[in-house]
Amino acid sequence: MSPVHEIRVAEDLADREACFAVRKEVFVAEQGVDEDLEYDAHDAVAVHVLAVRADGVPLGTGRLLHGAAAAGRTNGDAGVGSLGRLAVTRAARGLGVGAALVRAIEDAARARGLTAVDLHAQTHALGFYQRLGYEAYGPEFPDAGIPHRAMRRVL
Repeated sequence: MSPVHEIRVAEDLADREACFAVRKEVFVAEQGVDEDLEYDAHDAVAVHVLAVRADGVPLGTGRLLHGAAAAGRTNGDAGVGSLGRLAVTRAARGLGVGAALVRAIEDAARARGLTAVDLHAQTHALGFYQRLGYEAYGPEFPDAGIPHRAMRRVL
């Protein structure tokens, strides 16, 4: 039986707060990302996705930017969404939560008529995204002091 009870688009304040709590745990506390960099104006317009256990404990999150919010991340291609802020709690890693979140974000992108999804992957996570069909392009670059590569998957 899967540890994930549900993956859903965060529709209410409680879900969004759970998404932000997971991001704070993973990016700010574990990886040392400055909290001012972790949260941005895009959070207000992003589609946030949340994975929870049957008892309601949040396991992971991610977000989809599309339209004008994604333009700077997708070279202005209106048909491409931007997957970001994918985070899975330490206790849920290795259980398929991250892959399930990516697929849910891709479903949200398809539902909005997008034809591809871009992301900026931490270099240690390149293999994870490659196994899900993403291809790296361009040079490595720093983001919040962490090495990244751009990746894309055509839907």
